[in-house]
Amino acid sequence: MKQRYLILIMLLATLSAAGATHPWDNGRLEVSKNGRFLRHADGSPFFWLADTGWLLPERLDRDEAEYYLSRCAEAGYNVVQIQVINGVPAFNAYGQMSMTAGFDLSGASVPGIYGYWNHLDYIVDCAARHGIYVGMVCIWGGLVKAGRMDEQQAAAYGRFLAERYGRRKNIVWIIGGDIEGSVRTEVWDALATAIKSSDKNHLMTFHPRGRTTSAKWFNDRQWLDFNMFQSGHRRYGQRMGNKNYPIPDGTEEDSWMYVDSAWQHRPQKPVLDGEPSYEGIPQGLHDANEPRWTARDIRRYAYWSVFAGSCGHTYGNNAIMQFVRPGVTGAYFADGAGHPWYKALDDPGYNQMKYLKHLMLSLPYFDRIPDQSVIIGNGERYDRLLATRGHDYIMVYNHTGRDMRIDLTKVSGEEKDVWWMDPTDGRLTYLGRHANRITTFRYHAEASGVADGVLIAIDASKTYIVRDQASIISDNAPAAERDLTE
Repeated sequence: MKQRYLILIMLLATLSAAGATHPWDNGRLEVSKNGRFLRHADGSPFFWLADTGWLLPERLDRDEAEYYLSRCAEAGYNVVQIQVINGVPAFNAYGQMSMTAGFDLSGASVPGIYGYWNHLDYIVDCAARHGIYVGMVCIWGGLVKAGRMDEQQAAAYGRFLAERYGRRKNIVWIIGGDIEGSVRTEVWDALATAIKSSDKNHLMTFHPRGRTTSAKWFNDRQWLDFNMFQSGHRRYGQRMGNKNYPIPDGTEEDSWMYVDSAWQHRPQKPVLDGEPSYEGIPQGLHDANEPRWTARDIRRYAYWSVFAGSCGHTYGNNAIMQFVRPGVTGAYFADGAGHPWYKALDDPGYNQMKYLKHLMLSLPYFDRIPDQSVIIGNGERYDRLLATRGHDYIMVYNHTGRDMRIDLTKVSGEEKDVWWMDPTDGRLTYLGRHANRITTFRYHAEASGVADGVLIAIDASKTYIVRDQASIISDNAPAAERDLTE
């Protein structure tokens, strides 16, 4: 990481980012009036596409953080989720500790010393240069469960964070951290309330434990702007206990169910998967002999969740989230010597998420709803098709490449132009113009070797995508032109 060619890449990336238009130039983030999406104050859509960089503040130095964030921007991510502290105190790459006097943080910055919070300042500002929001998990849930922060300390810590970072434009607050909201609820409420009392300009959510959703505990809180669930890392049949999860036994991989469960709560708030299965992590987490989740699995979790109605998605990678490398031991059997974090930035799943974001922003945004009635004769588990549509378009994610019977009459247009999108590279294949009726579509993957993909059907009078278009591209124009549900 210290080699000269990497430094050159980082300098070039910095210069490129300096001339970029930042997303917050469209105004601060807010919840859409229909309670289902995130948007900017000027009405333009914001599709949350996050990378999981939990230990970024603790394990990367300045040059490494710059390189990592430049690669995030290049791969299309507009949010990075981090742990502000993973210990009380936490220590960073420079050996500086987060708390020199416990939760009395009045002396957090010492003149002449590049301390823990100075380094976090640098990371937040570096992310801003690359147009990236920082999703700040203020403290990991296990620390609160262990009694390392009480209600009074949480209030003091929340005020400190809000005063230090509340004026930055690229912050999203994340309360919790892999924990059930029923554990030390009063501490989470105190932390959230303290931040919101000083900072009313940034959105806030709660990161829950695996196979749970924040809506279960906090949907009625004024401080919670949108919900987050953690679909987790277990495959079908890996229940591993009798927890009161919001989905039935045997459905562990059905991430779309968590969206439905969150929307059963009122008031309706946007929701997204803040921690799905990580690329390269063992299925079930705790056995190195289990298969590892692959890019194809990662795509399924993403498209299922978003097509079920999520306002975005978070990607995770076993090597990147904890920044393993030679000499740095990782949890969950991450191989720091054989597959360090900087090589994992080339993993296929990491670089394929941007096509989901491009697709969502290429079609009218705010009128999109999940609608399984589009599909005639759906399947189960991996054979399940997930459909989402607007007033004049339909999208169906097909994980196995099986035949699809699609009711084209569900949206406007006497004829529909139809494409197949390869989710590995965004490539489009035009499947022709079809009459307005129930039609069976087949897309065989022998040529590409990629079984999964997205069927896209659009009212033939519309030009969101044109016939000879080779790949999906990001274009906010339709969403800005048509705000049908605001």
